[in-house]
Amino acid sequence: MQGSRGTGAVGGAGTGMGAGKGAGRGRMGGQSMGPGGFCVCPSCGTRLKHKQGAPCYEMKCPKCGIQMVREKS
Repeated sequence: MQGSRGTGAVGGAGTGMGAGKGAGRGRMGGQSMGPGGFCVCPSCGTRLKHKQGAPCYEMKCPKCGIQMVREKS
């Protein structure tokens, strides 16, 4: 004799971990810009090669001292 199939712990609906919007994708929703690219000064336009592990906003422009931003590809 077979029991009925319910929606309990064994036959659950799958709404556990990871069901939420963007769950487990890391910063920026998983839309990383990657290791390459450039950091750009928004004031004078100076471009420096992006260094992996060092966010552009932590760098200052060598020409004018303004905080750098990541160049959008």
